[in-house]
Amino acid sequence: MTFSCGVSERMVEELYLNINPLQTAGKTHAETRKAIFSWIDGYAVCDACKGSLRTMDKPPIRAFLADVSAFLGMEDAMLTNGAREAKFAVIHSLTEPGDWIVADGNAHYSTLVAAERNRVDVVRTATAGAPTYEVTPEHFAEALDTAEDARGTPPALAIVTHVDGSYGNVVDAAGIAKVCHDRGVPVLLNTAYSTGRMPVSGKELGVDFIACSAHKSWATGGGNAGILALSGAYRDRVLRYSVDNPVKPLETLGCSTRGSAVVALIAAFPYVRERVSHWDREVAHAQMIVKMLEDAGGFFILGTRPKRHDLIAMETPAYDEIAKTHKKRGYFLAKDLKACGIVGIKPGRTKQFKFSSFGLTDDQARYLAETFIDIKDRYDTR
Repeated sequence: MTFSCGVSERMVEELYLNINPLQTAGKTHAETRKAIFSWIDGYAVCDACKGSLRTMDKPPIRAFLADVSAFLGMEDAMLTNGAREAKFAVIHSLTEPGDWIVADGNAHYSTLVAAERNRVDVVRTATAGAPTYEVTPEHFAEALDTAEDARGTPPALAIVTHVDGSYGNVVDAAGIAKVCHDRGVPVLLNTAYSTGRMPVSGKELGVDFIACSAHKSWATGGGNAGILALSGAYRDRVLRYSVDNPVKPLETLGCSTRGSAVVALIAAFPYVRERVSHWDREVAHAQMIVKMLEDAGGFFILGTRPKRHDLIAMETPAYDEIAKTHKKRGYFLAKDLKACGIVGIKPGRTKQFKFSSFGLTDDQARYLAETFIDIKDRYDTR
């Protein structure tokens, strides 16, 4: 169906297994969709607002922020328009132009953009390189010490990618936080691919800030929404208010996400809180898929071992060889997968790509691996 505006109806989630890592943990459930529809017009969430979004009780934003702070093992939380706005707010609060921060070698581009917009330099750690691309506490220690010796000043902040979006590596966040704190450096944990999917406690990991992406990992769909959770030690510094408008938090320009996205986030929270308790099942599915692919040959998994996250990156030279002679060239793989009821791989990618097994059942996880193998074997001319 195509609507009168020319936009086609999208039926991906209803008709296919969607393995796009950006979307798997952002899929909404029925109750969330109902909530979105009833709050979608204009500034509907502001109907009962008395000036401060974070203190609202209808919808229950105040209670949600208290609950989510506890859920993340932190002492306060604020709504943001995604993880990148959360990172920007912390950098802006803790730095001055000309300062520098340290970030891991697998940091998302938005970390770098947030620093650049604040006129702050970023020193990136090394990684272990191919095939694991691991980032360790030792990498952070080396980057911190070397850069401080060269610059003569300590960094204002460390930003640690808990799970990177390229390889699905889960870093030793607690170990890295200790290295940073031993040098007097506060730590922001970017959890775009972890909180909402897996258990994360800022208190247990010893971090000062947690940036969350609602659309990637909190089952809220594509709306712009995120969370910044923080320790009490930095509450007054980051969660400060305007001088001229004392009820308005300064770092979010008064109010942040204030449409139906925040309602989706609240409505999804009970579901998210329950599903993280099944993270061991998600890891088991990822490990099963990796084993099946490696046992079949022709698939080379990138990232650390054992696999501890649903995001799987792999090199597939066999597919790339097929693409050289296939009439569809590199587009054959996405086409064949779709014919088998699977979408989410970028069309044209055959040499290296990533996918996510989050939310699949046992049978679906096995079917996904079998389909990758069957497509490879279908064109095997040996």
